[in-house]
Amino acid sequence: MIPTLSEALAERGFDTLTDVQQAVTAPDLAHADLLVSAQTGSGKTVGFGLAIAPTLMGAEERLAPPAAPLALVVAPTRELALQVQRELVWLYAKAGAQVVSCIGGMDARDERRALERGAHIVVGTPGRLRDHITRGALDLADIRAIVLDEADEMLDLGFREDLEFMLGEAPPDRRTLLFSATVPPAIAELAKQYQRDAVRVTTISRGTQHTDIAYQVVQVSAADSEHAIINLLRFHDAPTAIVFANTRAAVSRLAARLANRGLSVVSLSGELSQDERSHALQALRDSRARVCIATDVAARGIDLPNLDLVIHADLPSNTEALLHRSGRTGRAGRKGISALIVPDRITGKAERLLKWARIEAEWIFAPTPEEILALDERRLLADPVWAPDLSEAESAFAAKLLAEHGAETIAAACLRLYRARLSAPEELNAPPGRSPREERAPFGPSAWVELSIGQDRRAEARWLLPLLCRAGNLDRAQIGKIRVLPATTLVEIAETAVPAFLDRLGPDGVLEDDVRARKVDRAPAEEPRQPRPRPERPRTERPRSAQSDDSTPRQPRKTPTKAAPRRASKDLDKGAEQALPPEALNPVVPPAPAKTVATAPAPAKDPSRKPRHAANRNKDWVRPKDKQPAGARQGQTGETGGDKTRPGAADTSKRLDRPGTGKRTGKPKPPRKGGHVPPRRKG
Repeated sequence: MIPTLSEALAERGFDTLTDVQQAVTAPDLAHADLLVSAQTGSGKTVGFGLAIAPTLMGAEERLAPPAAPLALVVAPTRELALQVQRELVWLYAKAGAQVVSCIGGMDARDERRALERGAHIVVGTPGRLRDHITRGALDLADIRAIVLDEADEMLDLGFREDLEFMLGEAPPDRRTLLFSATVPPAIAELAKQYQRDAVRVTTISRGTQHTDIAYQVVQVSAADSEHAIINLLRFHDAPTAIVFANTRAAVSRLAARLANRGLSVVSLSGELSQDERSHALQALRDSRARVCIATDVAARGIDLPNLDLVIHADLPSNTEALLHRSGRTGRAGRKGISALIVPDRITGKAERLLKWARIEAEWIFAPTPEEILALDERRLLADPVWAPDLSEAESAFAAKLLAEHGAETIAAACLRLYRARLSAPEELNAPPGRSPREERAPFGPSAWVELSIGQDRRAEARWLLPLLCRAGNLDRAQIGKIRVLPATTLVEIAETAVPAFLDRLGPDGVLEDDVRARKVDRAPAEEPRQPRPRPERPRTERPRSAQSDDSTPRQPRKTPTKAAPRRASKDLDKGAEQALPPEALNPVVPPAPAKTVATAPAPAKDPSRKPRHAANRNKDWVRPKDKQPAGARQGQTGETGGDKTRPGAADTSKRLDRPGTGKRTGKPKPPRKGGHVPPRRKG
């Protein structure tokens, strides 16, 4: 390893390298393209910073004065790009490297001026980097290494075209390092196209979860999700915590709710500007804020100091999101907790998510106010404020307080002041869900009693149990199994209670009315329970129609259709003869005579009346009757009121009715299929 980088690691407290850092800095991979998969929080940023050092510096300990960029690092989000820049700045500080960031939301003119002054490493987001390349502000002619951090996330966000553009603009002999939590087919295709004999490096152990992250599932009722979040934050009292939500609206609502409860909160979502995001993250690093409410994309790759608690206010959409969210804690050897808030209605969904992610979680309930207040008292007793070393002014004022109020009053005031700066815990409803059933202890020595009633008389355990307790003066704990047989019922009773039970029933053993009980010598054999027979009911057959016949097959019911025009009797008989099956033409039993129905004679056709579609064949449109002038309504011809009607045309307003309703619609009937519709003339 290059000495200047080793000194920087030692100053930052790196005693040993993580697994991924050791893998990518192996001597045999010093000049190879890499496709790396590692868990979140495993030190990937420092890892690829060390991996590209031999390519950038060679055997030198310091870099030459900056000119054209030597390395390009691409990250999916602004926050991750700024974080990578900070890590590379301290790692290459003793090597004299100049690291410049180019990210969306920042002033592009300042970035162009920084590029003109020269840079060794450029870190940025895909869109802004492509913009600088297109405008000529960023020259990739001298690039020796390109690093794609969180490559799978960049493809999910739709940056594939930008990545291919930058990889195509870079020299073909450069090194390409792809760091991705997962390797979907799109990443494999990208690596095959733009890498040269890439070496696959993975430090993710299949089937095992992150050892530094403790997963918890907090069961709550549907109305107590936000209350549970408040109680979790109060219970753990983490220096820094992050709460994940799925939407921007949920982030805004949670941030307002927690701020109203007295918690120091910042939010991260896509609706914030870059300056607002930077100020929020800086507030967390400076401990001016302790809770961050964020969406998945906005918090991608964030590394916050002392982040010990991750709360999932909404369940992640998939296992990758769950692992990336939880990976914000448990980084660099620190322990952390990942808590999922699970209302009762989505318990099954949470179980499937954990199963697919191969994560074993502890199922708990949200902390109660009593538990939180008791923990506050223990924290107060262990607070560093009780230091034995006091100044003269503090000692003098303490003596004055003791003389004025007394020790007990002062202690109570300290407790009230301590609790006043904390938000009050929330009262929670009991989550609806059943608690685990306690296993029943063995029944012990027992005897069996036979009752003269069974399934034939509809005997059931639910009413036999109270009957036995009432008539035999027994307790429920003294009664074991109840087996209802076809003609009798067997009851298991504690052996010590059987004599008193039989004495109470008398010599006849009458339990109730004609139900008698007697003791049997041995336990019945285990048999599968038979279903209760249902009483047979007489089935009433529906009378057949007088016209039905067994020899005639039943015709399927026809769907009612629109009435067809009347045909001649000869055609109708011929069509029916073709439709009927052969069996219907020669029935064994002659059909019943059909009833004669008198029908009214059809009205005589008016030769002067035109068919219904005649109005649509007119070259000129005819105004409906209710909108025509008075002269035109009487069938007058010629020009009337500015409307032209064909001479000799009949009144067609009566034929503009809606079919089957008798209501006038004021619209002409549409023409036949394939007919020509002339354009309407303006009146």
